[in-house]
Amino acid sequence: MKPIKFSREETKAIVDEIRDYFRNELDQDIGSIPAEMLMMFFADKMGAYFYNRGVYDAQALVRERMDNLSDDLFGLEQPTKHVR
Repeated sequence: MKPIKFSREETKAIVDEIRDYFRNELDQDIGSIPAEMLMMFFADKMGAYFYNRGVYDAQALVRERMDNLSDDLFGLEQPTKHVR
């Protein structure tokens, strides 16, 4: 897996979320640089777990859609004397 990279805007938004979390939940102020370092740590060490969860969810959605499509296709069959 390629390393997770965020745009400057995404990084700023994530850093702001981390800083807000520390301020609101832990009653601590954290600077932008430590917050970005924390973000990079999580992206590097745990990003694959989140990425894989997204892949698993996408696989389940595709499997469900394919099952529905298969059912819809069987519904299009015309009656014949041939039994499959």
